[in-house]
Amino acid sequence: MGTKSREVIFGSRLRGLMMDAASAREEAIAAVRRADRAEAEAWSLHMEGFGGPAQPSPTLGQCLNGGLAWLEVECLRCKTRASLNLLYVRRRRETPIWQLEASLRCRACATPRRRAPARIVKLTAEREIAQREWDGPDPDEV
Repeated sequence: MGTKSREVIFGSRLRGLMMDAASAREEAIAAVRRADRAEAEAWSLHMEGFGGPAQPSPTLGQCLNGGLAWLEVECLRCKTRASLNLLYVRRRRETPIWQLEASLRCRACATPRRRAPARIVKLTAEREIAQREWDGPDPDEV
């Protein structure tokens, strides 16, 4: 005669607790993602509606975690708007969004000596600024 194995005694309870821990971890990740998105959307709405102030702002990591990966900017001189993908910004993920504004410059109205600064308009989940029309010949006519 033997005794019950530890697998029989504790196995089902252990598997149940591991499943509970996994689902709690998934819920926590989803809650952090919702919180990051809410903070980024609130800041974006404040920037778009009131034009500022830019501080305090969410970080690059919070914006990307929340799903807002596009930053819409506007040139202060020519009023040209552009969308920048935050995935390709070469800064640490802990960098606040407002610190990017100092390095934004307009290419459309640049002169050899001066490039006009740009301001941040808002954060978006998808690219909202359409690309410029193609200037070449119509590909259907060729």
